[in-house]
Amino acid sequence: MKRNMTMVLGLVLATLFLAGTIDAAGEGDKPVVPKEKTMLWNGKDLTGWKLFLRDPAADVKNTWSIVNGLIRCTGKPAGYMRTETAYANYLIHVEWRWPEKPGNNGVLIHMSGEDKVWPRSLECQLHSGNAGDFWVIDGIEIAEHAKGGPRVKGRRTIKLKDSSEKPLGQWNSYDIVCKNGLIVVFVNGVLQNVGSKCSDTSGKICLQSEGAVIEYRNIYIEPLE
Repeated sequence: MKRNMTMVLGLVLATLFLAGTIDAAGEGDKPVVPKEKTMLWNGKDLTGWKLFLRDPAADVKNTWSIVNGLIRCTGKPAGYMRTETAYANYLIHVEWRWPEKPGNNGVLIHMSGEDKVWPRSLECQLHSGNAGDFWVIDGIEIAEHAKGGPRVKGRRTIKLKDSSEKPLGQWNSYDIVCKNGLIVVFVNGVLQNVGSKCSDTSGKICLQSEGAVIEYRNIYIEPLE
């Protein structure tokens, strides 16, 4: 599967490069560009992550916990866990499942600015049935959304294909490639969306809490070949 993803990604990169849609990386704070595969979650605790909830009176430990070797999020109240480090030019792999009922959630990339609901970022959607959609948040922009068209609905840019998610309760995988102004997402190995000329090219990575119980595992980042 990974070999097929690499081939597809190579074709996407070549096409966008020839079309002149890949920009140079933006300036600003120096984010980390990974040099080797690194586990973003250590499998034991949430070291390296900051927990944020919309309700300042809420206890984050009631929302986020480690259960049976998995990250478990109750989905309430709204918020996210985010990396303490900003990253650029990487592939992030995230596995998730809905253990109880379908729900809404997302992986936020290129997050910057203050912690709030919701921060400036590009959301790679995890909403059940819609994994692979993009949502622009708080002023971030990609070319596909800016130009409009049948796939654009408000702040949403709909995925390219029918859902490639697995049935409720089974594990799904997200592979999100960020290269300068380009974002490419695979859901269970299926290419589902491409965003180019992103206004932000680096930032922190967030996993949302947005309404329903969700579990995460096997979260890692690695360099691009």
